[in-house]
Amino acid sequence: MIRVTASFSNRREAGGLLGGKLAAAGRWTHPLVLGLPRGGVPVAFEVALELDAPLDVFTVRKLGVPGNEELAFGAIATGGIRVFNREIIEQFHISTHVADEVGDKAERELRWCEQAYRHTSAPPPVQGRQVILVDDGIATGATMQAAVNAVRIAGAAWVVVAVPVAARESVAKLRKQVDRMITLAVPAPFCSVGRFFQDFSPTTDGEVQELLRIAAARP
Repeated sequence: MIRVTASFSNRREAGGLLGGKLAAAGRWTHPLVLGLPRGGVPVAFEVALELDAPLDVFTVRKLGVPGNEELAFGAIATGGIRVFNREIIEQFHISTHVADEVGDKAERELRWCEQAYRHTSAPPPVQGRQVILVDDGIATGATMQAAVNAVRIAGAAWVVVAVPVAARESVAKLRKQVDRMITLAVPAPFCSVGRFFQDFSPTTDGEVQELLRIAAARP
């Protein structure tokens, strides 16, 4: 059931509901579920259980405007794929040198996270696969856009974005870039992802590692 005004207990509950909607959406042929760490992994874990699919992580880092890091001028994803927001770059006069410097730093952090979560910086094997990208929600969509572009370049045959809640404008943009967009709620007005969860406490690296370990141990 689609919730018009979402209020999920936590990420795991939202993931179970999202997985149920995906399971009812049609046939799946060996899908690969990729959670965006950290918050997207508990959601993706439940989706993978519902679909009886393998789970992995797909790491994305936003590129923040120097001095205003919360505002992203782009993002970088597993495989070194970088996506830029040209409007923000021009508005804040970000030079190519600065963009490269910020991107290189983010890429080092990204590789560290992949080693910590997966013990390898090699990207997940998406070639020819049905890939389901999962996060706990979408606000601006820049992070998810980077993930979509990266798995496309890596050869994914079919790309789905699945989230419990998302801003309407971001859904409209992403629908043009993916094969399917699955959401439980697209509320308006949209303030923040955390507003729609009763428990939105930060997911830790340890929780991500444990969920990946449990998923990998499944028959």
